[in-house]
Amino acid sequence: MMKPSLLAATIVAASATYAAAGDISGAGATFPYPIYAKWADAYKKDTGAGLNYQSIGSGAGIKQIKAKTVTFGATDAPLTPKDLEAAGLEQFPMVMGGIVPVINLPGVKSGDVVIDGPTLAKIYLGEITNWNDPALKTLNSKVTLPDLAIAAVHRADGSGTTFNFTNYLDKVLPEWDSKIGVATSVEWPSGIGAKGNDGVANNVANTPGAIGYVEYAYAKQNKLTYADMVNAAGKVVEPTIETFQAAAANANWSAAPGFYLILSNQPGEQSWPLTAATFILMYKAPANVAESNEALKFFAYDYDKGADMAKALDYIPMPDSVIALVKKAWATDIAQK
Repeated sequence: MMKPSLLAATIVAASATYAAAGDISGAGATFPYPIYAKWADAYKKDTGAGLNYQSIGSGAGIKQIKAKTVTFGATDAPLTPKDLEAAGLEQFPMVMGGIVPVINLPGVKSGDVVIDGPTLAKIYLGEITNWNDPALKTLNSKVTLPDLAIAAVHRADGSGTTFNFTNYLDKVLPEWDSKIGVATSVEWPSGIGAKGNDGVANNVANTPGAIGYVEYAYAKQNKLTYADMVNAAGKVVEPTIETFQAAAANANWSAAPGFYLILSNQPGEQSWPLTAATFILMYKAPANVAESNEALKFFAYDYDKGADMAKALDYIPMPDSVIALVKKAWATDIAQK
C-alpha cells in the first residue's frame, strides 16, 4: 500500500487534468484520507471527474468551508446542531473507523502491549513517563517492558482525531476535563507535536519509546506496532474491523439531530473503545449549485459503490438505513436546482 503522503500526490495529480472543468473541491480531516483517495481514484475511472481534496486536518477544513473556498469541508469532530444552523451548513457522516494507540518499543510486536483508558490518559497528562511504570507493568505482566522514557506524540494541528481521542480520555479519567478538556486542539502538558495522522505516524516510527494515536489505516500502511486496549466492558480487545463494527453497532443515527454522534467508549464486550465517524459539511444554500451537485454525486457514488473499498482499508461503511437518512436530508435541506 502507498503511504498517505504518496496518496496525497496521487489524488491531486488525478484531478489536475480536470481542474478547469470545475473539479470537486474539499478540505479537512486526515482520518478518512486513505479511503477518500481510493474512492476518488475509482470515481475518476468511472466518470472522468476528479477530486481535489486537501488533507489538512478537521479544524482547517471547517475554516475553509466557512470561508467558502471549497465545496465541502471534512471533519471528524462533528458540529453541533446550533453551530450548523448558525453557519447554514448541512452535516452527514461518510464512514466510520478506529483510532489506535501506536508504539515504538524494541522487540515488541502488535498486540503484545495492553493499555487501558486511565493509563493512556495519564501518559498524555505527563504523569506516567516511563514504559516500566507500575501501572503499565500491571497491565502487561507477560511482557518485559523496557526502562525507556515515553515520548507522547500528539497532533499539532486542529484535529478531529484529537477531538475523539480527548473525548474518550475525558470519559475514562475524571480529572481530564479540568486539566486538558475536549477539543480539536488542546494544550498538551508535554510530548511531541506533529501535523496530520501521517505526521504522528512518522514521528512514532522514528522515535524509540514513542506512543501516538492515529486512524487504523495509517498504522497499517506505515507498519506501526499497535497496542490492544481494555474497553468499557473491561475486556481486552484488538483493533479489527469486527471490534470497530461492534462499537458502531450501538450508534443511533436517527435520534441524532444534525447527525451529531460520538462513538467513543461504547458498551459491549467486543467494542473497540476509540471508534469514530467522519463527517462532511456542505452549505444548504451553496454559492455554486452545480459544484454542490457534483459533490453530492461523488458522495452518493461512495455510499452506493464504495463499501468494499472501505472495508479493504478497515473502515466501516455507513449502514443502508443511515445512507437513506442522509439522502433524504440532501433532498430536503440542500438546494440542488
